[in-house]
Amino acid sequence: MRTVRRLLLVVGVAFTAYGGWLLLPQLGTTVPWLIGGPVLHDLLVAPLVGLVGLALGRLVTNRARRAWITAGLLASATLLLIAVPLLWRPPSAPPNPGLPDRNYPLGLAVALAVVWAAIVIVLVVATAVDRRVTDRRRDRP
Repeated sequence: MRTVRRLLLVVGVAFTAYGGWLLLPQLGTTVPWLIGGPVLHDLLVAPLVGLVGLALGRLVTNRARRAWITAGLLASATLLLIAVPLLWRPPSAPPNPGLPDRNYPLGLAVALAVVWAAIVIVLVVATAVDRRVTDRRRDRP
């Protein structure tokens, strides 16, 4: 077992060294991305997520509703994270009439609208069901 672990360690170190060697010519443009991502996350994203979580916990007391709203927020964050490179990248080439170019902002807006429409429908149905159950309990002798 030790031999296999040592072999895996040597192979892993070799692949890491090869990747570093390939990265060396692009290090000047890569370092800001390697450092900027964690810094941006720690200074902006993590505190923002924490504040939204605290506000959500205080504003929505029903656990089931809070879970659905949290799921909608997570889906929205994922969609936004995927869309950022597509929205901010400069055009790589002149438009090609043979390729269907997409309207990425419109696609993102439609995807977010579908997510939140589904969340609203689920919350409305859950509220109606809760009221119906409550009315049945009141009608019992």
